[in-house]
Amino acid sequence: MPILTVFTPAYNRAHTLTRTYASMKRQDCKDFIWLIVDDGSSDNTAELVKEWQRQDNGFEIRYIYKRNGGMHTAHNVAYENIDTELNVCIDSDDELADGAVKKILQKWEKVKEQGYAGIIGLDADLNSGKIIGTDFPTDIIETTLTEFYAKGGLGDKKQVYRTDIINKYPPYPVFEGEKYVALAYKYRLIDQEYKLAVLNEVLCNVEYQQDGSSMNMYRQYLRNPKGFAFWRKVCMRYPESKKRLIKDCIHYCSSCKIGHIKHCIKESPKPLLTLMCMPLGWMLSALIRQKTKNVR
Repeated sequence: MPILTVFTPAYNRAHTLTRTYASMKRQDCKDFIWLIVDDGSSDNTAELVKEWQRQDNGFEIRYIYKRNGGMHTAHNVAYENIDTELNVCIDSDDELADGAVKKILQKWEKVKEQGYAGIIGLDADLNSGKIIGTDFPTDIIETTLTEFYAKGGLGDKKQVYRTDIINKYPPYPVFEGEKYVALAYKYRLIDQEYKLAVLNEVLCNVEYQQDGSSMNMYRQYLRNPKGFAFWRKVCMRYPESKKRLIKDCIHYCSSCKIGHIKHCIKESPKPLLTLMCMPLGWMLSALIRQKTKNVR
């Protein structure tokens, strides 16, 4: 039984999922399971995966279809169905870096008895090969995401989590009519109790799609105010810094304004600060609406 599951949420990405599959086949260590969670695709994703399952890949491919609900709901389904010790998410427009499985397993063998929540590695740009943001200082052997960014670290990083720990915390909430909750929610909770072992190696090659959530954040703010308000409350409970706390509070007020959320001061972890930030939050909500019109 493999100890690693690589899972891939997919929504109408058959045109990029093919290269994700190719990166799985290039691994020099095939001791992993590839789990694809189809988030209600209407393209030929299902047919592609069925064809791949018939081939001799050297690794097991699992496929789960679900009704479309957004990336966070696909993560919920993945975590419910993963039965290996470790898991890592590789998005449907990204590639598992060459040799990544072997690097993960070798690193885990060295640190698995040290109480870590998992491993943190690097992302690189798929086209240029450059590290996304900054790599890890050479003298750092462990960190949390919160600590890394608080100390000036930049860019997306690739986390490999223990499945028992990722499932120790509540699933991503689902808000009616919305399809976005920050994946960092679970990661922030884990940061309060566990560290990650640093692996200063590229584990994932990423390409940001024009239709991806990172390119359409203003629309996400407008379409998913309850999800964002929820995330900002988590951030205020576990702030990265005083400066970031104020910024999160302003965004919380903005999301409450956009979503017509009642009792936002009462429900805030920082009610007095929320009251003070309310005017700026309302201004931000107006800016978001204007930016969204411009994007259209």
